[in-house]
Amino acid sequence: MLDIYASEFIALAIIHILAVIIPGPDFTITVRQSIVYGRTTGLMTSLGIGAGISVHVVYTVLGVGLIIAQSDIAFSIAKIIGAIYLSYLGVNLLRSKKNVENLKFDSTKNMPVNNKKAFLIGFMTNALNPKATLFFLAIFTTVVSQNTPLAIQSLYGVWMCVVNALWFMLVSLLFSYQRVRELFLNLGHWFERIMGTLLLGFAVKLIFTIN
Repeated sequence: MLDIYASEFIALAIIHILAVIIPGPDFTITVRQSIVYGRTTGLMTSLGIGAGISVHVVYTVLGVGLIIAQSDIAFSIAKIIGAIYLSYLGVNLLRSKKNVENLKFDSTKNMPVNNKKAFLIGFMTNALNPKATLFFLAIFTTVVSQNTPLAIQSLYGVWMCVVNALWFMLVSLLFSYQRVRELFLNLGHWFERIMGTLLLGFAVKLIFTIN
């Protein structure tokens, strides 16, 4: 049964991974926690981020997704918004320049360091992240077919929660090393430009699916 939805899953997975690895609030808070408070705090924050994405999965699959599925016009509008969103991300990444800011932190800031609060910081950062909201409203509801069963969509959501957590755990581990941070500052802009090109490609593809 899962083979039927393989192409849909692959398309969603690629766009999701590209969106996840673009530096944003989740990336910033993970690096901050890791550098200032160490790996354990960074890892717990990452787990919180992975759990936070479940909020977006629930309201998309159970709420907005069902509304859009009932209206061809709403579905087309969602696709247009999705294409605009991907184009916006892509253009911004193509304009990336050397030196990524947001890696300069003030270790004197009063941020919680115990595991429970570190997890909560990660959870709230993702749950309230506008980028995540836009992704699920504009992309999930357009890439995923209206006829895809709720159970399959839920599996997509679980997969994205796991990927988010694993990615930011990796970020937390890597950015514990000074050399990795320096390499990112020197070469990160080229990586972002490649991602920008890929996202623009997906935006064009999405435009051509509008009826």
